[in-house]
Amino acid sequence: MATSIDQLVHYCDQLLQVERFRDYCPNGLQVEGRREVKRVVSGVTACQALLDEALAWQADLVLVHHGYFWKGEPAPVTGIKRKRLQTLLTADINLVAYHLPLDAHPELGNNAQLARRLGITLQGPLESGQDPAIGNMGELEQPLTVAEFGQRVEQVLGRVPQLITGGEHRVKRVALCTGAAERMIDLALLQQADLYLSGEISEPVVHVAREAGIHYCGAGHHATERYGVQALGEHLAQAFELEHRFIDIDNPV
Repeated sequence: MATSIDQLVHYCDQLLQVERFRDYCPNGLQVEGRREVKRVVSGVTACQALLDEALAWQADLVLVHHGYFWKGEPAPVTGIKRKRLQTLLTADINLVAYHLPLDAHPELGNNAQLARRLGITLQGPLESGQDPAIGNMGELEQPLTVAEFGQRVEQVLGRVPQLITGGEHRVKRVALCTGAAERMIDLALLQQADLYLSGEISEPVVHVAREAGIHYCGAGHHATERYGVQALGEHLAQAFELEHRFIDIDNPV
């Protein structure tokens, strides 16, 4: 069954409440293609490899978490940017991207989807003074050692996380925000989390974790953000009777 790109984007904008977010890129339709959508390819980042897979499958829409036109990026359409846009425009494929709104959604979002897979019951936002908050607080059903928690992350995500031990305490109360949100460890400390989980980690955060007494789990930017866009793609497939295929382009970061 086909639906119009306008109807699909309007539905997503309302579902994810994009008007509530001040983001670093445009959310929604970023590159306009054909008017009717039957086949949707979803992936984390709109890299050339994902576009090539979408082209091979004859997709009408590429749905991603990381799209284009980021604040501060060079404006000229040259090199990699030219090739990516040329691929989409020549094949008449739509590109739709949702960044912070897809992190924060309470059911389809990256945080919610990752927490469910790791057995973390979300209890509320990671308070930041922002509305809406991007991160979340949650709890494990049973306390784990930091090593046991790391083993669970490895089993679920298929990669060994970077674990920084902040003491001898077990992990029960978990703060999390996927992607590159390592600096939100300060918020996790204020809300007395035992462990903070994000995608990346920077050099200063190692010392913060050790000295402040909070465990840190860097589980991978790509790995922690695979699930939101996949869930959104599956949701759209059911809501609009579309064909959907999630394509995971490997990324070790």
